[in-house]
Amino acid sequence: MTETFNALLSGFAIALTPINLLWGLVGVTLGTAVGVLPGVGPALTVAMLLPLTIKLDPTGALIMFAGIYYGAMYGGSTTTILLNTPGESASIATALEGNKMAKRGRAGPALATAAIGSFVAGSISVVLLTLLAPIVVELALRFSPADYFALMVFAFVTVAAVLGSSTVRGLTTLFIGLLLGLVGIDETTGQMRFAFGVPELLDGIDVVVLAVGLFAVGEALYGAAYQSRVKEKLERLSGSLMMTRDDWRRSWPAWLRATAIGFPFGTIPAGGAEIPTFLSYAVEKKFSKHPEEFGHGAIEGVAGPEAANNASSTGVLVPLLTLGIPTSATAAILLAAFQNYGIQPGPLLFQTQASLVWGLIASLYIGNVLLLILNLPLIGLWVKVLAIPKPWLYGGILIFATLGAYSLHQSVVDLVTLYVFGLLGFAMRRWGFPVAPAVIGLILGPLAETQFRRALSISQGDPSVFFTNPISASLLVLTAGLIVVPWVIRMRRRRIAKLA
Repeated sequence: MTETFNALLSGFAIALTPINLLWGLVGVTLGTAVGVLPGVGPALTVAMLLPLTIKLDPTGALIMFAGIYYGAMYGGSTTTILLNTPGESASIATALEGNKMAKRGRAGPALATAAIGSFVAGSISVVLLTLLAPIVVELALRFSPADYFALMVFAFVTVAAVLGSSTVRGLTTLFIGLLLGLVGIDETTGQMRFAFGVPELLDGIDVVVLAVGLFAVGEALYGAAYQSRVKEKLERLSGSLMMTRDDWRRSWPAWLRATAIGFPFGTIPAGGAEIPTFLSYAVEKKFSKHPEEFGHGAIEGVAGPEAANNASSTGVLVPLLTLGIPTSATAAILLAAFQNYGIQPGPLLFQTQASLVWGLIASLYIGNVLLLILNLPLIGLWVKVLAIPKPWLYGGILIFATLGAYSLHQSVVDLVTLYVFGLLGFAMRRWGFPVAPAVIGLILGPLAETQFRRALSISQGDPSVFFTNPISASLLVLTAGLIVVPWVIRMRRRRIAKLA
């Protein structure tokens, strides 16, 4: 515990330097502005900025990306409450009561409880991250190559199942990412794989180009084609932003309960923010002394889901930093940001890059305070951001994406692959295929292949090493269960329906 406290203090010394404070402020401000814009999430923003920040100091750049991630989680509540347009699936639960409060002229208290609840949940979750991360690292250092491979397979399947509308669609896009990860030169044999004679592909598909193409270009094309047809009504921000004494009394228990629900879900590979936000909403409805208000603008229905959303987003950083496993779309892009600087998150990160990782964790404490200071006074400004015309917004995204991709290697091949992946991302959005598993497959696929080969090399080619080791065997059994059990349940339901 003493070592952790000392490491955190050294992290604050790094995070509180003027240049890193500036990057943190830029990140949370940009993140909040981005979160306010419907359809433009943190994953898209970080993906667009990745190629433009490659020359920055890694610590400052990652502090800025973390600020964007946090800020976007805060800013999303403004769009959800005033426009009834959740920017991400994690904000859908907030829309159930938030927009109803806005229609009743209580947009101010709804935005206030969302901002303060996010601050409370975020602050508690960062403390938990500080305490849990070293413990997880100690456990992870005992993993063998076979255990790591099994863990990555488990992460592949759980993330594909959670992020997709169906397990099959999630696994389909995951395998697309794994296939793209094979492009280039085989590290073991030195043979060319799937490069088709193009010299620029010998180093493999650039994960930044893939991320920008699938998220930024794909999202812009989809938004321009479909979302511009949706009529949106912006609720007026009238009245005071101040919460009444009754609002405080009803909100603070919801913030604490939601934090207890959201953080654990973020830390597990089968997590994500959608489940804890809806679970928090259901819990608040059950515990509320005013259940009749639910569906008509209950403040607990805003306080709980918003706090759970931010607690979950902090929990996501536990497996990302300690195991190198992303459990959300934004976490996958943050992993790409680390790799962009030649840094591989995992248990050794806390030894090889201690100053960076503790500076990043310390910046989260500071970022929470900055966000609370920024959000409440500047809500009027964020509302004006919603007035940006959609054609300008999507045009700007395409320009930034193109300039960013070209700046990586000044290669026409990168531009071609960018727009090929952009069209693929558009098609995925159009037909309901999740985008994030493809990025996760490209990033973790080569790492999983390396661990697989190491395990076989140690066992002299005996594949039973994956089933005789207790940890890897348990993870593989869990993975098989995640695939088989939902299929058995569906078959049983169909059989019961036929008999009925």
